[in-house]
Amino acid sequence: MTIAIDFDGTIVEHKYPKIGKPLPFVFQTLKALQEEGHLLILWTYRCGDLLNEAIEFCKKNGIEFYTINKSYPEETFDQNISRKILADIYIDDRNFDGFPGWGVIGQKLLNKTINYKQKKGLFGRK
Repeated sequence: MTIAIDFDGTIVEHKYPKIGKPLPFVFQTLKALQEEGHLLILWTYRCGDLLNEAIEFCKKNGIEFYTINKSYPEETFDQNISRKILADIYIDDRNFDGFPGWGVIGQKLLNKTINYKQKKGLFGRK
């Protein structure tokens, strides 16, 4: 599947324009999804330096995205075309039913129980 994922409030706590702390289990879940062959798109309001900071933050935590704010890597931005991303699933903290958390998302999308191990303190946070 192709999965479009928001950044602020979804990967990290919402502290825009700063980068908040990672949400519990986020990077373990994203890595497991990539290991299963899913394509992850970073789908965010951020642009310019703020976007670059978010990309680097994810890289430092072991996640590189298939593409960023576009449907496929070769796509070029055109202001005459909607910025809607083509994906099978959209993960955002502003979902209709709210954000269920990465533990729930990982178990549903991977169809298995993930053994989340604590790293560096509470919920893998530094």
